[in-house]
Amino acid sequence: MIIAPSLLAADFTEFGKEAARVEKAGADWLHLDIMDGHFVPNISFGPAVVKAIRPFCKLVFDVHLMCSRPEILLEPFAKAGADRMTIHVELGDPVPSLFWKIRNLGKEVGLSVNPPTAMELVEPYLKDIDSLLIMTVNPGFGGQEFITETLTKIQQAYTWRQERGLKYKIAVDGGIQFQTAAECAHAGADTFISGTGLFGQHSLTAAIKKMRKIVEKAGVPELKLT
Repeated sequence: MIIAPSLLAADFTEFGKEAARVEKAGADWLHLDIMDGHFVPNISFGPAVVKAIRPFCKLVFDVHLMCSRPEILLEPFAKAGADRMTIHVELGDPVPSLFWKIRNLGKEVGLSVNPPTAMELVEPYLKDIDSLLIMTVNPGFGGQEFITETLTKIQQAYTWRQERGLKYKIAVDGGIQFQTAAECAHAGADTFISGTGLFGQHSLTAAIKKMRKIVEKAGVPELKLT
């Protein structure tokens, strides 16, 4: 099970210290939400911020590109220190070429799907990805309420993975706190991205330990064995 706190919920005045705190607290990845104000109605931060915090944290940097033109950002984020880069299936035809560019940069490939988007759109790409990120809120802002209907998407992703013998991670992002993380784990998720659900707790270390224990207990049997 992967626990990945989202920097979007951290103290923006202390990004370097917050990244170090995430590592010290026992997280597996640091999730970085990149928003362009076009694909989603918000703007977050760019490659310069990622480069600035890279020396403070040795964790996997999981960069989620909620952007209309990720092709112009892939190389800058790769050079800034990204380890994984996720693009959205909603981009349509450019998706395969974006995968190729990410692989060519030596990074792992993620594909994300928004709540209103049919899972059939991601199906053709399952063999080409390292992780499938199922958005459990409509992307753009932190602190939103979990959309329960997205649990069926997680179940579908898990079923496909089992039936086809694939190894992509099933990630969830949006409204992930202790209860919803358990529900997602039970549906088949193994990677939990949480912003306010973790940073909003009194102790980040205790919150990560608690979430990890909860999802390991709630996870489907096949996940517990891996």
